[in-house]
Amino acid sequence: MVTRFSSSYHRHKLLGLAISVPTIAQAFAMPARFEFPLTVALDDIDRLGHVNNIVYIRWMQDAAVAHSREQGWPMSRYQEAGFSWVVRSHFIEYRVPAFEGDQVIVHTWVADMQKVSSRRRFEIRRLDGTLLAKAETHWAFVRNSDQRLTRIPDEVASAFVIVSD
Repeated sequence: MVTRFSSSYHRHKLLGLAISVPTIAQAFAMPARFEFPLTVALDDIDRLGHVNNIVYIRWMQDAAVAHSREQGWPMSRYQEAGFSWVVRSHFIEYRVPAFEGDQVIVHTWVADMQKVSSRRRFEIRRLDGTLLAKAETHWAFVRNSDQRLTRIPDEVASAFVIVSD
C-alpha cells in the first residue's frame, strides 16, 4: 500500500508569526521509495515478443510523475510555479525480459538533490520479485520562461526523502 502525502499544511502561530509546518501525519507519510504497479500490455511488446526497451523509459517517467504527484507536486503545480524537470540522461541495465500480462512494479526513489539537478533511481521487478531492470535518470530543474537551469526551491526539495547509496 502506498501512503499518500498531502501538500496541505496547518497554520500555527509562534511568537506572533504565522508559519507553515507539515502535520505529524504528513511528515511520517512521506515514503522514501515509491511503488508504481502496472500490467504489461500488448502494445508494450516488440517484434521479439518481449517488452520493447523504450517502454521501460515510459514506465520510468510515469513512475517519477506519479511519485512527484504523491509528494504534493503534480505537473500542474510545477507549471503554475513556472518550473519543469527535464531529462539530462537515462541509464538502463536490462536483466530479464518482461512479457504481455506480466504484473510489474516500478520502484523509484530520489538518490540525490543538488542545486539544479537530481538523480532518481529505479528497480523494475515482476510481482514475484524478479529484477527486470535497474535504471537511473538524471534530471535538471529549469525555468519554463527561458528553459535555463534554476535552483530547486526548498519547497520542492523538501517534498522528497533522499535515499543515498
